[in-house]
Amino acid sequence: MKKLVALAFVALFSMSAMAQQVDLRKKINVSGSAEAEVTPDIIYIGISLKEYFKDNNSKKRVDITELENQLYNAVLKAGISKEDLMINNISSFNYATEKKKNPDFLASKQYRLKVSDLNKWNEIISAVDPKGVAYTNIESYDYSKIESLKKELKIKALQAAKAKATYMVEALGEKLGGVIDIQEINNEAYPQPMYRANVMMMKAESADAMGGAPADLDFKKIKLNYQVNTVFEIK
Repeated sequence: MKKLVALAFVALFSMSAMAQQVDLRKKINVSGSAEAEVTPDIIYIGISLKEYFKDNNSKKRVDITELENQLYNAVLKAGISKEDLMINNISSFNYATEKKKNPDFLASKQYRLKVSDLNKWNEIISAVDPKGVAYTNIESYDYSKIESLKKELKIKALQAAKAKATYMVEALGEKLGGVIDIQEINNEAYPQPMYRANVMMMKAESADAMGGAPADLDFKKIKLNYQVNTVFEIK
């Protein structure tokens, strides 16, 4: 029994001594970063169409169905799949009932269109009656190869950290050893869509003033920046 107690005491003492050991290796702590800007190739655009009366004459209604067909045909003509055009909202739960209650009721519909090229969007919107377009806006956007780009930037950030550590250590006549620790700093931030002032709400009146010209959309690119903190041993 005494031998077991003694062995347990020796084991406990050894573990305590190991825990108190100080890492005496020479080390260097450096950071590395890498960044890139890419043009979004997945863009979601919100479109709102609304009926209107020609020449303010209630008997000359431009129906929502006519406007919708213009949009639908323009999307197909631009080479975009019909599945990429979705209805977001309808202005009235019961369109027929509203018509009966109020003959001057003007229906509207909101759509969401997925495009990969804004030039396609200009081509589409120019084929729709500008007076029937209540507004358009960019809802969101993304980059199809974002994951592979993230991986590439993280590797470049690590390589930059190692290169920095190497020339700093060699400047002192030392040699760089292996990496001891790596800490990734995640600072992903997608910019919000940026529009020209006259594009945020492209109403029928402004479309008339532009002669029905397509809107000139302009927004920032996606910018990614990755940083890593590393610790290398100095031989």
